[in-house]
Amino acid sequence: MAGKIVVLSGSGLSAESGLPTFRDAAGLWNQYSWMELASPEGWRKHPELVLAFYNERRARAWAAEPNAAHRAIAELERHFDVSVVTQNVDSLHERAGSTRVLHVHGELAFARGTGPSRHRYRIDSAAIELGQTCEEGTQLRPDIVWFGEETQHMEEAWNLVESADRVLVVGTSLSVYPAAGLVDVARRDAVKVLNALEIDAVPDGFRFEQGPATRVIPRVVAAWIGAAA
Repeated sequence: MAGKIVVLSGSGLSAESGLPTFRDAAGLWNQYSWMELASPEGWRKHPELVLAFYNERRARAWAAEPNAAHRAIAELERHFDVSVVTQNVDSLHERAGSTRVLHVHGELAFARGTGPSRHRYRIDSAAIELGQTCEEGTQLRPDIVWFGEETQHMEEAWNLVESADRVLVVGTSLSVYPAAGLVDVARRDAVKVLNALEIDAVPDGFRFEQGPATRVIPRVVAAWIGAAA
């Protein structure tokens, strides 16, 4: 069995660890629009509001634990060359043991300066406070891709998917672009599996495995490892 695997993960995977999706998390703040909570315009107008929203999300993310699907994906690294490309901003893949993870929408565990150099700092679960600055004196902000900002690491992600022998998609409805377009560059001869609770259309060449990731992904991983033994 060929050995290069790319996992594409979305918010449905983290939801099974008890983390609300962005839409659900924003729903807890439903007196505000997403433009106020997650856009450069909102940040310029109400930085204290944006910081409070993301401080709460960060605390929830750090309190959550990796689930069985996260752990199964990490187990793949013991047998294959595995890369994870995730739309999720939590650290659950890394905390489960995955070592090669691209966060295309940023990471809650990091803060960065707002100046040209974009100094970046690991903060884990710590809050970011208004007035807290980087070494060049600019206000720290969440290292998150907001609406209207450019998705990160996309060229590397495209190259990984294009060269993968197996592509495993989990917890995403494939509705958020450009990340959703990654499935389109998977090789025709690659083994392609998509797991979700529901989806409007299954991409060409993918086998759809419906159900909770915590049930489906350990089974898929066990089958792949068993076939490679």
